[in-house]
Amino acid sequence: MNFEYIDIILLAMIGGFIFLRLRGILGKKTGFEGKISTQFEKEFQKIKVSPKPINENFDEQSQKEFLKGAEIAYETIITDFSDSDNKLVASKPLLSKKIHDQFKEALLDRENKGHFAEITFIGIKSAAVKTHKKIEDSLEVTVDFVSEIITCVKDKDKKIISGDGEKIKTVYDTWVFSKDIKSASPNWLLIDTIT
Repeated sequence: MNFEYIDIILLAMIGGFIFLRLRGILGKKTGFEGKISTQFEKEFQKIKVSPKPINENFDEQSQKEFLKGAEIAYETIITDFSDSDNKLVASKPLLSKKIHDQFKEALLDRENKGHFAEITFIGIKSAAVKTHKKIEDSLEVTVDFVSEIITCVKDKDKKIISGDGEKIKTVYDTWVFSKDIKSASPNWLLIDTIT
């Protein structure tokens, strides 16, 4: 009988020892986790965290990463401009105000004539950085695109008035993208299209 009490006491001591070791290793909850003192919080707000600037040298690795995004932007803008709703939706965040206004004007003209476009984007055959330069706080990159698309413009009676709804066309475009190198935003904007 006495041995049973000794076993219980020994087990309780072992349990207490394990609890104290875990508490020592893991610590204990005090209720102040994640809270910052008011004074420290005010000082913390004064610190301006500057975003990581883009590589101004625009080396080979930077160009490869940029081109991946540029190809996606190119396809998004082409298909958005050439779809049947005559509205810029998906591509709006990718366009500078100047380009957005130009595209919007062209789409409005198309809509007023009762025309709409149909496009099948086949793919990009090539995309290459032609030039890149730093202008004040911006990096401007000119890209030559070669793509394949099937496109045509139809009137309200669905009669083709330009293009070909079945023929694959090779398109050559030169676009200029710009990014504020001091901005935390990763977005590049299309600022010019060169024909």
